Amino acid sequence: MSSIPKFIAEDIPKTVARALQEDIGSGDISAQLIDANKLANGTVISREKAVICGRPWVDEVFHQLDPSISIDWHVSEGDSVAENQTLFSISGNARVLLSGERCALNFLQTLSGTATTARQYADSAIASQIKILDTRKTIPGLRLAQKYAVAIGGCSNHRIGLYDAFLIKENHIIACGGIAQAVNKAKEIAPQKEIEVEVESLAELQQAVAAGAHRVMLDNFTRDQILEIKNIDLGNTKIEVSGNVTEHSLSQYLDTPIDFISSGSLTKHVQAIDLSMRLSL
Repeated sequence: MSSIPKFIAEDIPKTVARALQEDIGSGDISAQLIDANKLANGTVISREKAVICGRPWVDEVFHQLDPSISIDWHVSEGDSVAENQTLFSISGNARVLLSGERCALNFLQTLSGTATTARQYADSAIASQIKILDTRKTIPGLRLAQKYAVAIGGCSNHRIGLYDAFLIKENHIIACGGIAQAVNKAKEIAPQKEIEVEVESLAELQQAVAAGAHRVMLDNFTRDQILEIKNIDLGNTKIEVSGNVTEHSLSQYLDTPIDFISSGSLTKHVQAIDLSMRLSL
């Protein structure tokens, strides 16, 4: 897991432990049908085209259940695979293989689905300098895992949570008494953190730029409104577009004067990849 950011690697054992407890609980009673000492081999295949992501979570599932389980991966993180391609082979105690199967595949199918969607977005924007960002619209409990999968797929991460950057929205602005007041307060609270302001008009954009926001998010702006930004002196402020951006609507923004496009669809509309484990005793 050396290529995974440390804070994500440290989260994997905790996430896996919760998932195993959720699934196995007091014990896998179906696995008890099998002799406790019986050994088995298995292969996991993808039943559809996909971008593979989630190897460290799979490894951790079986490591926690039985460190002697052997896993031989035939693909790397970020590889594009074909239908019916073998992803990994596994061998060891038959009870353990069956008890860990669903938990491991849940991680692999969900994260591969996220990475596959991200790759589609990244490929659509490959000719542009605009970065495609995810959002906080993630599956509860899988925030860091999905953020990792987005990066594996070729897109970039927005803020991880509510703690690592400011995103000043309409209600923050109202409560603070204005955009300038909100930005100034943010600078007092954590001057080292990025300050982003969500705006709903070009007038608000200009206020955010004047206040010194590092980034401005244009919420549900039309293409014509976005093109008008060319007439505004933005200084060092970066521009992000958000609001109902999908893979199909992405192209209309790629020639506009913006720096980022964020889309919750990268993580919230993810479709799990169809995987299958075949066991031989």
